Order: sequence, then C-alpha cells, then structure tokens
Amino acid sequence: MDLRRILLNLKIARRSLVQFKWRTALAVLGVFFGTFSLIIVSNLSGSLAVKTEQEIDSLGKNLLIVRSGIVRRVGAGTPLMSQATTLTPDDARAIRESIPAVADLSAAGYKTFPVRYGNVSLKGILIGGVEPNFQDIRNFRAREGSFISEQDNLDRNRVAVLGRTVVEKLFSDEDPIGKHILIWRVPFQVIGIMEEKGSDVSGADQDNQIFVPLQTYLKVLVNKTNVSNIFVQVTRDDLISSAKTDMEALLRKRHKIGPGQNDDFAVIDMKDVMALKAQAMDLITVLGRIAAAVSFIIGGLGILSIMILIVNERKLEIGIRRAVGSRKRDIVLQFLIESSIISLAGGTIGVFSGALISVILLGILKYPFTISLTGLSIAFGASVLVGVLAGIYPSKKATQFEPVDILRT
Repeated sequence: MDLRRILLNLKIARRSLVQFKWRTALAVLGVFFGTFSLIIVSNLSGSLAVKTEQEIDSLGKNLLIVRSGIVRRVGAGTPLMSQATTLTPDDARAIRESIPAVADLSAAGYKTFPVRYGNVSLKGILIGGVEPNFQDIRNFRAREGSFISEQDNLDRNRVAVLGRTVVEKLFSDEDPIGKHILIWRVPFQVIGIMEEKGSDVSGADQDNQIFVPLQTYLKVLVNKTNVSNIFVQVTRDDLISSAKTDMEALLRKRHKIGPGQNDDFAVIDMKDVMALKAQAMDLITVLGRIAAAVSFIIGGLGILSIMILIVNERKLEIGIRRAVGSRKRDIVLQFLIESSIISLAGGTIGVFSGALISVILLGILKYPFTISLTGLSIAFGASVLVGVLAGIYPSKKATQFEPVDILRT
C-alpha cells in the first residue's frame, strides 16, 4: 500500500473519530485507565521489592532474633498472659559457645521511659540497653560522636546515644554531644547520634529511640537480669535454618521446657518476615493487575461499541467506496486504523500519566525510585492489542455490506 493511500485512510479516520468525539473520548478513557493502573502497579511493586531488600540489609546480615516470648498464667487474680522474663545474658553466652554457626551475637533489653532535657519532656521513648557490637550486628552505627564502648558497658557508665528523631525533638538545632539528659530520673551524658535508619518492618520509627550500655540498663534503669532480645548473626545464609533449630533446642533445654509445652521465647528469621511481607505485596500486585485487566476489557468493549456504531453510520460511505473500486482489505484496514488510533491515544496518555504519577507517589511515600520498563512495555503493548482486537469484528462486518444493496437503500 503506497503512502498516499495510508495518508488518505488516516485522514478519513480522523474525520470519523472527531464526528463521534464524545464516544471516542469514553473509549480512549477506558484504555487510559487500564494502561495507567498497570503502570502504577508495576512501578509500585518494583519499588516495594527494592525497599524490602533494603530493609533486609538494614536489619543486619544473616540475622536471627531471639525474642522473649509469651507465657500463659492461669489462676485467681493473675493475668491470662504475661511477658516471659526467662531470656538472660547467660542464654546469649550459651548460644555463642554451643552453636558453631553463630558468628556473633548481642543481647539487648528494651523499655519505654520518659526523657527530659531542660524544659522539653518526651513520653514513651524506647530505651535500648545494648552491647558494643550491636551496631555491627544490626548494621546501625553512630554518625556523630561515638557509640557505646566495652568499658562503658563494664563500668555501667551513664552514657547515651540518641536517634535522629529524639535529637530533633529534644535539642532542635542545638548540638547534643556532651549534654546531659534525664532518662526517668537518671542523668545520662550524650556521647553520640545514630545515623538515620527510618522505619522497621513493623513501621516503628527506629530513629525515635535511645541506646545505653546494657549493664547500665539492667542495673540502673530496670533492676532486672533478663533481656528482651538476642540478635544473632549466622556465619552463612545457608546455615540460618539449622542454626535456628539448634537455638530452639538449646533454649528449650536451658529453660526446662518439657515435651508438649509452649516455648517462652521465639526465634525469628527476618527473611521469613520479609517473605510474608512479599506475599502481601504480591497479593496487592495481583489485585492491581486484575483491575488493570478489567479496565482494558471495558476499554476494548468501548472501542468495539463505537466502531460498530461508526460502521452502521457509514454504510453509504462504505458502499460508495466499494463501488468506485476500494477492496475489502482497504475497508478492513480503514476501521482497524480507527480502532488502533483510539487505543494508541489511550495507551500513550496512560503511559505518560502513569510514569508521572508513579514518580510523584514514590517521592511522597519516600520509596526507592524505580520505573519498570517491562511494565511500560506490557501496558503499551496491551493497549495496542486491545485496539486491534476490538476493531477486527467491526471491520469484518463492514466488508459484508454489498455495494448494490447499500446504494439501493
């Protein structure tokens, strides 16, 4: 087919679609929503996948977390559930000495306390009693000043390292290093500021906490011997599962938990937590793609309906064109071009709008910036395919009209 014939078909298609502009706009809108939603879902799911990987890295390499569990108490005047207090630093030492797959570990205790500096008071700030190697195991280091030292822990020094959010709330623009704050009623000297960490997998702000030496926390703040967590770093990724099993067996034995009794602790593999999060994201992605598919179907039906209407309205034109020598394939091509123009318009607008809104959403949510080229290609290809498929039946129907019969009527 020569260029002149193609240009003529395009001119006829433009005239026809302008004539039915409102119906054309509705058909374009259906394809637009399908393309737009598919691109948004692809970009958000890709960004969330990257964010999940970043969260895994930020938690620490090959990390297992032993948490003090929940025990049930039954009896008059006693609560049904109570936090177990059986996890101790001795358990941490036993894990280190008994399980070869353990590279390093760090015990920690957590509790919320009021914190005060000058006239500024904060309620419910999470205080973490940690050991010096905490920052290496959790990949969470001091950005300014220094972190807790081994000597601080041994001497039960009253020193504190603040999270960025705490610094902003307590000190505003003032340099906190060397200043004293009150945790409960105990003065602590600020020796460092932690790097910004953001939210953890549960959504809690990791920058809204204060770290103090573990021994200071146990003896001065809570006057207890039990810890909340033991962060365990395993030597290799493939040994995490066996190390977890060995830890559970060791702690059941140390805590004298008999067969059939519930554990008073939990060993958490952070990759399992992330896998659950990934499954939730996959479900959201599937639902988003289903919505996009429904939009494409609606858009396709819109194109189909307007093309059938156009064919019925242009019977006379079709008859005249056939009478003066137009071939059936010219008629088929004409209507396929018109349906493709509708889908291309919707797809093009949807691609650019989806990419733009994705950038805005990722910026607002502070998610990693990712644009899925695969998603863009699939969305645009789907919009073109919808237009071609929706135009096949009307174009075939147009070739079934006999010129003589049309001109006679």
